[in-house]
Amino acid sequence: MSSFDEKAATWDDEAKTERARVVAAAIRRVVAPTGSTRVLEYGAGTGLVSQQLADGVGPITLADSSAGMRDVMRGKLATGALPANTRIWDLDLSAGSVPGERFDLIVTVMALHHIPDLTPVLDAFASLLDEGGHLCVVDLVKEDGSFHDGGDFHGHHGFDTGDLSARLESAGFADVHVEQVYEVVRDGAAYPLFLAAGTKAR
Repeated sequence: MSSFDEKAATWDDEAKTERARVVAAAIRRVVAPTGSTRVLEYGAGTGLVSQQLADGVGPITLADSSAGMRDVMRGKLATGALPANTRIWDLDLSAGSVPGERFDLIVTVMALHHIPDLTPVLDAFASLLDEGGHLCVVDLVKEDGSFHDGGDFHGHHGFDTGDLSARLESAGFADVHVEQVYEVVRDGAAYPLFLAAGTKAR
């Protein structure tokens, strides 16, 4: 069982719900999805961000490799907290298998810093988007390692947004826009979160 499986049942606390609300508002402002926008949320956790986006987009697919998180999503689907046509996928793009589907918007929030090698995942995002589709990455600005202090963590201590923008461009995204959208406060320390949004160019 992964640590995310263990945390899933109590994941939706007040702070994460508020973060999802703010992040979803920023995504709507930056990429202006419509009622026909096909959305994939990758590393979706319990689907909090998509819950906030649901009223203004088309069909939603939630993908997460944690069985515990997917169980919580299914519970929300059963109670109507997620739209009835929401799909739930067990998906790990770092493993190299890319579904043969296409989307108009991919959203990933606080997931990429857990992935040691971003290249296959960013390439997969480009493959999964139709031309002109949008990728929205929300994650930690580069930090000193204290965000995951004490845990068994092998990912990134946040990102230099200039470096990440260059990687997005190399993966086939154009017009990359970066802004700070939120700040997580933990044990008296503040950790800014950025939104990086790009358009599939090829």
